[in-house]
Amino acid sequence: MSVTSPQIIELTEYVSKLLPRSLLPYAIGEMLWRDYNTQVSVDFPSPKTGDRWRLTAQGWVGYIPLTSDFHIALHPKVKLGNLLGMLEYAYDLKSFRFLSGLVDCQTLLEFYERLADILARRILNRGCQGFYCAYIPKTEHLPYVRGRIDVRLLVTRPWDTKIQCHYEEHTADVEENQILAWTLWCIARSGLCTERVMPTVRRAYHLLQGLVTLQPFNPRACIGRQYNHLNEDYRPLHALCRFFLEQIAPSHETGANATLPFLVNMSQLYERFVAEWLKAHQKTGLLTLALDIQSQERIYLGQGKALYFDIDLVLYDMTTGIARYVLDTKYKAASKPATADINQMVAYAEAKGCQEAILIYPAPLAEPLNIKVGSIRIRSLTFSLALDLEQAGYRFLQDLLGTD
Repeated sequence: MSVTSPQIIELTEYVSKLLPRSLLPYAIGEMLWRDYNTQVSVDFPSPKTGDRWRLTAQGWVGYIPLTSDFHIALHPKVKLGNLLGMLEYAYDLKSFRFLSGLVDCQTLLEFYERLADILARRILNRGCQGFYCAYIPKTEHLPYVRGRIDVRLLVTRPWDTKIQCHYEEHTADVEENQILAWTLWCIARSGLCTERVMPTVRRAYHLLQGLVTLQPFNPRACIGRQYNHLNEDYRPLHALCRFFLEQIAPSHETGANATLPFLVNMSQLYERFVAEWLKAHQKTGLLTLALDIQSQERIYLGQGKALYFDIDLVLYDMTTGIARYVLDTKYKAASKPATADINQMVAYAEAKGCQEAILIYPAPLAEPLNIKVGSIRIRSLTFSLALDLEQAGYRFLQDLLGTD
């Protein structure tokens, strides 16, 4: 383990940075290019770059520990406060009211660490109350009778001294707790928490370690779970687990490095944020116009299911059930909509029999769009990330619905 602090190369979304050839060892640059080319565009030293490295963050923010000596910090273009606000909506954290006090975080990593501390402390509190248990059906060969005997097997194997029994075991080794344990394990392995928080994370993990089986979970396991009066307090815990598992799930190769990267896909976050903001305001303000909101709606093309569209957002008239608007978020720096994006919206609108198609951008375009293709009206609108998010959302709705 290195006794010196790692060298941190800081990059900002879509802003190229030139580095002297000597600053970044070739092997490290090759690792970044090979394993994280989606997150960072790497141009190797050449006459084209003035014999320097050129690195450009590609719409991701977070932290990449390449080795113990070289780390990459990816900073957002948006204000940190707005980024945290997006995360609150996107992961349904806002309604749980445990983020008060996090507004003073100065960096995304500090926010990550504070959330890890909140999760670990809440798990410790739940442990003091007793972890959720459930009855799990089991079948075992036992030297004694427990539950229901498998009579058929007993008759066919009279010489067997052990009896096959079917019974239910009251245990804490259930998915509700396994998800918590796996998330704590990932957080501990990430290497992104300081010694201010790691002891708390370790205590929470060891508390669960003796009760549950450690097994990997996909972030989707945290979605759509059923809760009752015995485990309702697991709902915010699983919302936090989903946040951590989506950002640090080991889907990115880390080579020999034992730590995991923390990476937020800003395009996906923006898409989810806009959808969740609209849903949260569905019954207030301008959306009292009886519009139903559906996100990530899949439309199959033809007879089979090989071809399909996934539409970011569809707004339906709740009275008639007819699609009023199809919307698609575009988290990109652009002066005008791309022709391919316009074609995409025409196809979406045609598939839904809709006459209003909207492209949503995080910043105003130099050449905004407002055209008609046949009977379909296509517009570009802004849900700004530079302003207060609530004000930006209501301004977006006013532009969408044509109100003042």
